[in-house]
Amino acid sequence: MPGAPCSPHGCVRSARPWAGVPRSALRLGVLLLVVLLGVLLTPIVGRLRAARRDRWIRRWCLVVVRAAGVRTRITGAAPPTGGLLIVANHISWLDIPLLAAVRPARMLAKTEVRGWPVVGGIAARGGTLFIDRDRLRALPGTVGRIAEALRGGAAVVAFPEGSTWCGRAQGRYRRAVFQAALDAGTPVQPVHVRYRFADGTASTAPAFVGEDALLTSLWRVVSARGLVAEVDLRPTLAPEGHTDRRALAAAAQGRPRHTGSPSGAHP
Repeated sequence: MPGAPCSPHGCVRSARPWAGVPRSALRLGVLLLVVLLGVLLTPIVGRLRAARRDRWIRRWCLVVVRAAGVRTRITGAAPPTGGLLIVANHISWLDIPLLAAVRPARMLAKTEVRGWPVVGGIAARGGTLFIDRDRLRALPGTVGRIAEALRGGAAVVAFPEGSTWCGRAQGRYRRAVFQAALDAGTPVQPVHVRYRFADGTASTAPAFVGEDALLTSLWRVVSARGLVAEVDLRPTLAPEGHTDRRALAAAAQGRPRHTGSPSGAHP
């Protein structure tokens, strides 16, 4: 089972400067209201044509992020249609709406998420592909389901690190999910996510790592002032241009365009 050395006490720093308790409480209330509204409208949105449904989902995801007090900067673009494996580094629960705002997709998540209150039901209805990290023998079947979704023209979002990191360092991409792209003959879209304050200072406030509680993480995010999420979409990788899944995973992870600590190590 992939794991990260990051922990709430060792890596995550409370947001500075503070937004203030009244504003933070307002943000949290609006965020929960927006999420609830999305849940209630899910049956209606599901009946829309694909193009309209995707537009609605993208807008809703951006509203979710903005309701938390986080601004977004998205550079690059993803192919709007066709099978696509989207892979990204994983820092926060914010990563999920951010990537869905780029292109609505089926998420790959650990099977424990299915049992989470509210979130599990939403994930299942949204077509999430669940992976049992405790049963390695089930992995080929999961890879097969991902490949089938890709062949069907769906986009699939995966976090190949297998765990969240604080953002000051990054884990090595696991290779298994890339086999699905090779089997389906679909491109891979590498994405790099990072969080900063408006002045450019890196922030670990959004990190959701280790034994961090979701409510604690939510409050830390809505309490931050001037938090910006930067999503960098890099050029797609054609599967035929790589000899195997190891080479494809290495190409997808690459080296960040911005300076920082080497992968897998804390400064």
